[in-house]
Amino acid sequence: MLNKHARGFFTALFSPLARWLLRMGVSPDAVTIVGTAGVVVGALVFYPLGQLWWGTLFITAFIFSDVIDGIMARMQERGGRWGNFLDSTLDRVADGALFAGVAIWFFTGGADIPIAIAAVVCLVLGMVVSYARAKAEALGYHANLGIAERAERLVSVLVVTGFTGIGLPTVVLFATLCLLALASFVTVVQRIASVHRQSLEENTGSATEQAA
Repeated sequence: MLNKHARGFFTALFSPLARWLLRMGVSPDAVTIVGTAGVVVGALVFYPLGQLWWGTLFITAFIFSDVIDGIMARMQERGGRWGNFLDSTLDRVADGALFAGVAIWFFTGGADIPIAIAAVVCLVLGMVVSYARAKAEALGYHANLGIAERAERLVSVLVVTGFTGIGLPTVVLFATLCLLALASFVTVVQRIASVHRQSLEENTGSATEQAA
């Protein structure tokens, strides 16, 4: 949902930076790699130390690389399969690091096991959400739907985790993670149902053609 509505705004916002980076000789792949590295450092260094606010600010400074590299690729007219593969793969790395960082802190110094477990559940279900779409597309189906796509997951966990670091009650983070886990589960079910429906339509169509 956020992906669709925010794409135009962020494209206009970051296009000047994308042009400048291209003039400097920076490649879209380099932006993808550096952005992912920044998110991983913020999530797996700041968060496990309990620096939730500063970690979120650090991560936010790099998270928009996922938008910038796409703009750069389109400007170069080289949005090929390699760039798509690299971007999708490193997105999974960044997402995993983000939820893992939250889980590590609350399993240790944060001493809140329910939040830690909820973060792990979000991590697992988030990966399944992404995998369901990737596998569906590999089989020739469409599964780009659901109420908890990547943008929603990232915005939710970053905003609430950051404010938890400056005094927001931890129960808000726990509730957010639980709702996010539920939304991710519903998204998985939606994608499975969609692919199942498409497969039935495909089989019905094949049977009709054979009968004809």
